Amino acid sequence: MSIPSTPHAPVVVTAELDGRLSRWLWLVKWILVIPHWIVLFFLWIAFFVVAVIAFFAILFTERFPRGLFDFNLGVLRRSWRVSYYSYGALGTDRYPPFSLGPESDYP
Repeated sequence: MSIPSTPHAPVVVTAELDGRLSRWLWLVKWILVIPHWIVLFFLWIAFFVVAVIAFFAILFTERFPRGLFDFNLGVLRRSWRVSYYSYGALGTDRYPPFSLGPESDYP
């Protein structure tokens, strides 16, 4: 069995800094992001449960069930948004949406 030297689809994560960021909002973002952290705590617990279920599904069916994949992708996407808004990057002042799906207008 040979292993290909290049991946089929590389992962690309892009972000754009908003043009005008508030100079003082970063002082209170830790308060504003608390609801997201609470929700993310439970989402990450579900993420690990779903990952275990997906492991056995992949083991027996040789396929990653689409619903499980979409849920895990949504948790990662939401974590990245919250991190981008809060202290992971401070890249935007727009409050992150409470969704797991793609948001075309959010940086």
